[in-house]
Amino acid sequence: MIRLDRRILTHFDFVQPFLILPIIILSYILVSEANSILAGKQLVYFGVGLAAFLFFFLLPIRKISWLIPLFYWICIVLLISVDLFGVSKLGAKRWLEFPFIHFTLQPSEIMKPALLLMLGYLIKQRPPEENGYGLKDFLRLSFYILLPFVLILKEPDLGTALILLIVGYAVLFIIGVNKKIWVAIFAGVLLSAPVIYENLHDYQKKRITDFLSEESNYHVRQSIIAIGSGGLKGKPKDEATQTHFKFLPISTSDFIFAYTIER
Repeated sequence: MIRLDRRILTHFDFVQPFLILPIIILSYILVSEANSILAGKQLVYFGVGLAAFLFFFLLPIRKISWLIPLFYWICIVLLISVDLFGVSKLGAKRWLEFPFIHFTLQPSEIMKPALLLMLGYLIKQRPPEENGYGLKDFLRLSFYILLPFVLILKEPDLGTALILLIVGYAVLFIIGVNKKIWVAIFAGVLLSAPVIYENLHDYQKKRITDFLSEESNYHVRQSIIAIGSGGLKGKPKDEATQTHFKFLPISTSDFIFAYTIER
C-alpha cells in the first residue's frame, strides 16, 4: 500500500495559491466579458488543471517511478494518434477530440512533463561519468528527445517542438555531456542553418522575418492599437473595437490578449 509522504505538505509553499488565485479570477472575469463560451471552457480547464495538480502533487513519484516510461510511451502513442485521428484547425492537426462531449486534448502539452520525467528517470538509472556523457549515452538520451520533437514538428507545431528540444538538451547540458559533443553540434547547426531555413513552412519563415524586421507585424500593431484605445482606465466591453470589429477574428489567446489590454 502506498502511503502519503508527510514531507510533501511540510515543504509546500502555501503562499503560492494566494498569488495564483487572483490571476485566475481576473482572467475569468475578462474572458467572460469577451466570450461566454470561452469562459465556460476556461472553467473546465481550471477544474481539470486543479485535479491534475492535486493528483501529481500527492503522488509518491519516487515509489512508482517505474511508471514513468509507461507514461512517456503513452504520450508518444497519443502523438501518433494525432496524425491518424486528429482534428485539424487552421491548417494544423494538433488535437484529439473525444466523441459526444466535444472535448479536445493536445497531446503535445502532456508530452512536456512526460519528457522531463523520462529524462530524469534515465539519468537516475545511468548517471554521467566525471567527464559527462559520452557519445553512446548522448545518442541514447537524444532519441527520447528527438522522437516527440519530430512527431510534434510534423503536426506542424514548431513552437512546442522547439520548446521540447531546447528544454531536453538544456537538461543534458546541466547534467553534463562531453564538451566535444556540444562543439560538434554547434558547428553542425551553423553549417546546416540555411538548409533548415529553406525547408521551413512559409508561415514559419514569416515569423522569423517579422521577429528580425524593424516594422511591427499585424498582431503587434493590433496590440498597440488596443493599448492606446483602452488607455489607463480601459473601455466598456461594448466599445472594445479590436475584438468586436473582428480585427482578431479567431477566439484564441491573441483575441483575449487584445481584449484584456483594451479593457
